[in-house]
Amino acid sequence: MKKKIEILAPAKDLIGGMAAINSGADAVYIGAPQFGARSNANNSIEDVAALVQYAHLFNAQVFVVMNTILYDNELETCRKMIWELYDIGVDALIIQDMAIMEMDLPPIVLHASTQANNRDADKIKFLKDAGIKRVVLARELNLHQIKEISDKADVELEFFVTGALCVSFSGNCYMSVANGERSANRGSCAQNCRLPYNLIDGNGDTLIKNSHLLSIKDLDISDQIPNLIEAGIVSFKIEGRLKDVVYVKNNVSFLRQKLDSFLEAEGNDKYIKASSGKCTYTFDSSLSRTFNRGYTDYFVNDRNHSIGSWESPKSKGQYIGKLVRTVGNAYEIENGEFLNNGDGLCFINENNEADGIYVNKAENGIIYPNVLKDIKPGTFIYRNNDAAFIKIVEREDSAVRKISTILLLTENETGFELIATDEDGNVSTVTLEHPKETTKNNESIAENFKTQLAKTGFTPYTADEINVMFSQNWFLPISKINEMRRTVYDQLTEIRLANYKREEHQLVKTSHPYPETKLDFMYNVSNKTARKFYERHGVTEIEKAFELQWDPGKSRVMTTKYCIKYELKKCPIHQKDIMGVKVKEPLVLKQGELEYKLKFNCKPCEMEIWEKDAEFEIEEDHFH
Repeated sequence: MKKKIEILAPAKDLIGGMAAINSGADAVYIGAPQFGARSNANNSIEDVAALVQYAHLFNAQVFVVMNTILYDNELETCRKMIWELYDIGVDALIIQDMAIMEMDLPPIVLHASTQANNRDADKIKFLKDAGIKRVVLARELNLHQIKEISDKADVELEFFVTGALCVSFSGNCYMSVANGERSANRGSCAQNCRLPYNLIDGNGDTLIKNSHLLSIKDLDISDQIPNLIEAGIVSFKIEGRLKDVVYVKNNVSFLRQKLDSFLEAEGNDKYIKASSGKCTYTFDSSLSRTFNRGYTDYFVNDRNHSIGSWESPKSKGQYIGKLVRTVGNAYEIENGEFLNNGDGLCFINENNEADGIYVNKAENGIIYPNVLKDIKPGTFIYRNNDAAFIKIVEREDSAVRKISTILLLTENETGFELIATDEDGNVSTVTLEHPKETTKNNESIAENFKTQLAKTGFTPYTADEINVMFSQNWFLPISKINEMRRTVYDQLTEIRLANYKREEHQLVKTSHPYPETKLDFMYNVSNKTARKFYERHGVTEIEKAFELQWDPGKSRVMTTKYCIKYELKKCPIHQKDIMGVKVKEPLVLKQGELEYKLKFNCKPCEMEIWEKDAEFEIEEDHFH
């Protein structure tokens, strides 16, 4: 059997979800009324039901995100909601909390969220054996690790391909709780990683001032799609349930075209598209034209580039050119002729901060801004609000998806029949009782019929081939032809929805051993039911979730693959030859009253962030 390869798009709401489907998504993920890890992207059951119906028409799937950690008093509400979601036809749930594995559930497919710490093969194999059908991998993995997981765990694998990166290991960032009791694991991350910090060394000297030292670039590994498919990835996920429709349409259409050209290339016949229909676009998608902080391939090809976006956590956008000079109340910018009225421009000013202007008027490459700012010649100018592009993409008809059909107009004993067969083999037949009369001068009017039948208009169908098979040159009023066409397609929609096959999976309680017997707070166990799940699988010691037992001032609030020493070119492993003098540790991040200590674990190549009163030993670089 051919392996289905899928593009999975975020949906903030029903409109966003439909736009993602129209742009070519094979599946969308959306929040329900509660328990999704973006508390301001929740949706009513009715809206999710409408999206399910729309998606299933194109054989696309809808996954509902229920990936927060749950407290004991929420479990019953959560369970009831899962039954409701099952009843409206949702294809799968994306979960973090193992309490869900213990509930009395309908036969709904479960995916393990990236919040469930999916970065080693043994634990992923455990999840598969416990009944999880798909695992969303941690973003920090490289190709070699993905391949190893795929070989060992033999479970569907999903991987992020574009969008914002969480600097922390997903599910293991407690900065937001420690700073203001807003838990990222419960959907209300305060994004402390996007704030500006000062970096102070062990001598008390400030090395870097007021810089966004934990803010990292956005992810783009779209050019790695072929390698990732080979390593075992079947679903490519776009981050962004809080992003706007233009971002979603741009990202989805960009990836759709990339994936299609891979699937259609010679020698790739082991793989197949995961849903139906074909898309047309009125715009040229390009990832630099909507929200982005500059791009990185993160670690998919190992650690070899800087991944920080220190100047600003805001969107950098598309590089336009350098500032040539300021003339009167206007700027001359390289490639200025590509700019339009209403564009937003950004640049890094002399204090190394992101700054911006709006284009009031663009004329012959000369830019008249809303505010004239002092910009040094040679400064790089980026466009982070592309007014003309946004205007095109926002239109509903900028991305249209149609299912291909063949129409046959023929006759029967009492009149006529119109038969529509779609690309998936569904057949819809309409009969019309009508007296048979030949045309006035016995000339064929088949071409007129074809013209009318081709008018599929606002339906989700195109008639790619139309045949008229009559024994004589029969006459039929145009109104009857149009009516048959409308009915045959309405019926086809009902048939497609009735024939949609949702995959089902009934969980069976398991008790195979978990790869660890002790779990620390990073396993986010926040209720008795999840505790019971782990205990049945042989775990003997379980720490409570951070949210339930936080010790202010002394806690480890983040673990990450991102490394400030590496960004400073002071890594004793990867940059030995260029690092020069070692930095004096401990390095400290300071933001107003907030203060954090950095701990570098060079063996696994990880950095930890601790609250300021924490005590730990600084590793010496003994290994080479």
